[in-house]
Amino acid sequence: MKKLIFFIFIILFSRAFGSVMPIGLAHKIDSIPLNKNNYSIHVQAVNSFTPLVSWHTHTERSPASVIKLLTTYSALLELGYDYRWETKFYYTGTIKNGLLKGDFIVKASGDPTLATDDVDSIVSEMRNQGIRHIMGNIVIDRSRFQVSTQNNSGFDNNIYSPYNAMPDAMMFNERKSTLCVTPYGKAVSINKDIPDLSYKVVNKLKVVNGSCRGSRAWPRVSINESTMVFSGAIARQCPPRTICKVVTKPYLSFYYTLVAQMKNQGIVLNGKLQLSSTPPKANYLFSHYSQSLEEIISKTAKKSNNLFARQIMLTLGAIKYPLPSSNVKGRNAIKKILNRYYILEKGKTFIDNGSGLSRTSKITAQTLANLLDHGAKTYGQRWMDTLSIAGIDGTIKRRFYNSSVFGKAWMKTGTIRGVSNIAGYVEGVSGQRYVVVVLVNDKFSARYGRKLADTIIEWIGRTQ
Repeated sequence: MKKLIFFIFIILFSRAFGSVMPIGLAHKIDSIPLNKNNYSIHVQAVNSFTPLVSWHTHTERSPASVIKLLTTYSALLELGYDYRWETKFYYTGTIKNGLLKGDFIVKASGDPTLATDDVDSIVSEMRNQGIRHIMGNIVIDRSRFQVSTQNNSGFDNNIYSPYNAMPDAMMFNERKSTLCVTPYGKAVSINKDIPDLSYKVVNKLKVVNGSCRGSRAWPRVSINESTMVFSGAIARQCPPRTICKVVTKPYLSFYYTLVAQMKNQGIVLNGKLQLSSTPPKANYLFSHYSQSLEEIISKTAKKSNNLFARQIMLTLGAIKYPLPSSNVKGRNAIKKILNRYYILEKGKTFIDNGSGLSRTSKITAQTLANLLDHGAKTYGQRWMDTLSIAGIDGTIKRRFYNSSVFGKAWMKTGTIRGVSNIAGYVEGVSGQRYVVVVLVNDKFSARYGRKLADTIIEWIGRTQ
């Protein structure tokens, strides 16, 4: 009787609201205990104008990290696969006989990938430009972005976790402070991966006997402003532990790493750090370029990197509007780019910060389907491969490992409390590829949202 009522409901709903739900799929999802008004489903063959499944397609939902599809795809449309962020280096005064009588200036561009490994080549180029001694300051120009002074977003209680890191034009090491905890003998060493003096470490750890399990497996870490306190006990037989936290400013970490590498390469600095805009008459020296946009949007999607998404959105704001960029300019830039191709459903999208760490972002399954269809037609496999590949990499590496869609689904996931979403492409048994969007906003989404999505994806893989 329950199934009969459900199928009658499906038929009546479809007639009244133009929804499409094949009976074969309805049979499979009927038993999943989710409120049927709390999820949206859209399945449509690439290059088709008629959906195979359309359920609450135009209902606004909380997107979580599937909103990153809007961020990365708009960047691809606007900038192209080969775009690279350019960090420019300038100087004031004169360079003569190795002496820079003036300031050395770093004009940040918002490069999401600038990291410790890049500093060696930057300092080597300083030497190539004839600099051996700087009389003035290291000036860092972060003016391209107008951002919060907070280190973390405060989205949840894990405020020092890397996924909560806030953006900055002078990004470095993804704002992460990384330490290695190593027990040896009767003591524990705690070493920073870079010589960053902007935060302190207090070591209260004790080495104990016993297995490396439970409370003896990892140190307790508490953070008070710019001080990290390590306490508790760690087993002597534990391997080195890597701890990554968001505790300081990325421009400070960059500055201390730069100065240390300058010293290693024999460049003397008389001055100190100064935060300021680049003077109009500063002299250009050289540039450092990021990884390609293709690599960056792939990491953004596959690893669901919130910080990369924020940096990309702010960069689009900087390109489309007068500086400095802001969240408002960034989200308006994304809308402006996507609206050129009629991708967004009018009045039904709010992007917030572009990353998915938001309770106010809204999107519809139809908007995502529009984007995915446009992406498949415009960029094909190259675009699809920027997404996580079922059973192979990213956030669905283990999700479809023993599945009919192993290696045949390219997806972006999105999960926060009360939200379990997935969107992308699935190849059916016939070889036809389908745009697939499943958005679940329900109090039981954590328990059953994935089951609903997997049932739909497997159904496509086995029957279509």
